[in-house]
Amino acid sequence: RALQENGLLYNQTQRVFYHGPMFRYEKPQRGRYRQFTQIGAEVFGLQGPDVDAELILLAHEFWLALGVSDGVRLEINTLGSSGARQAYRKALVEYLTPHKESLDEASQRRLVTNPMRILDSKDRHTQEIIAAAPNLVDFIDEESLQHFSTLQGYLDDMGIGYVVNPRLVRGLDYYTHTVFEWITDDLGAQGTVCGGGRYDGLVEQLGGKATPAAGFGMGLDRLVLLHEAHHGEADTAPVDVYVCVAEATLMPYAQDVARQIRMAAPAARIRVHMGGGALKKQMKRADTCGAQLALIIGDQERQADRLTFKTLANGEQFELPTSEAIAKLAEILNTH
Repeated sequence: RALQENGLLYNQTQRVFYHGPMFRYEKPQRGRYRQFTQIGAEVFGLQGPDVDAELILLAHEFWLALGVSDGVRLEINTLGSSGARQAYRKALVEYLTPHKESLDEASQRRLVTNPMRILDSKDRHTQEIIAAAPNLVDFIDEESLQHFSTLQGYLDDMGIGYVVNPRLVRGLDYYTHTVFEWITDDLGAQGTVCGGGRYDGLVEQLGGKATPAAGFGMGLDRLVLLHEAHHGEADTAPVDVYVCVAEATLMPYAQDVARQIRMAAPAARIRVHMGGGALKKQMKRADTCGAQLALIIGDQERQADRLTFKTLANGEQFELPTSEAIAKLAEILNTH
């Protein structure tokens, strides 16, 4: 909608990403909250299976970077054109209606609102009923089947493993052609950590010109849980180096030293003490913050262009010229 309203889709192709707060109406569950942060990538104006493959590859590389690739699997399916989907929806409703009273409560509601979602039901008895339901593939047009076959060829060539799941439909009814999900068994019932596909009719539904589109989204909360399942809880210590300032007049100098350390060790967490107070009190605060090192900034250190560090774990203290001290500190922090 944002791209359409700002004229960024007309006769153009766009590759975009986003992140931000999202909201859902459903009852909260572990890894599925009312408010959550979602990140995603989308492509507009390109309709080939090569785009679908590129998006899947992007997610695949994300799992590798997080170190969780062995804990997720890719499932894919094709929904065909909107016409094929409508024909299948009609056949599915005709099949399920006589079984309505035997379906689980959620599936009974979906029979009216979004019957294809019933294929996703985890209820054992409902699964037994849909086992004999019409198969979506029997309604898919030849062009869509060719699109899906080409996509599988791309994934095979890139070495990305996948499972074709004929029951995979995604939860939103604007999807067409390719749909996919990355699923894990490490988070219980909420196993989908990334989902997406192609939605070629969505821009037109929002008032724009017919525009092919594809993309995926993933919830950050669930990604954190997945990462913790593989690597344990993240280090929550907020500080690596606590900068103690002996006098208020030295604050600009202390801030500049902290800036130089951040530039030398970008991933390091540096905190400059604020609010004044005795050095003893500041050192105690450094220890409370879980800092690895305390940096003492006094007028003597500034005049001599030297820095004094104290290792809080064992009390060891060392003093070096400022440039050497920052280099040594960066070496320590970059390997921490």
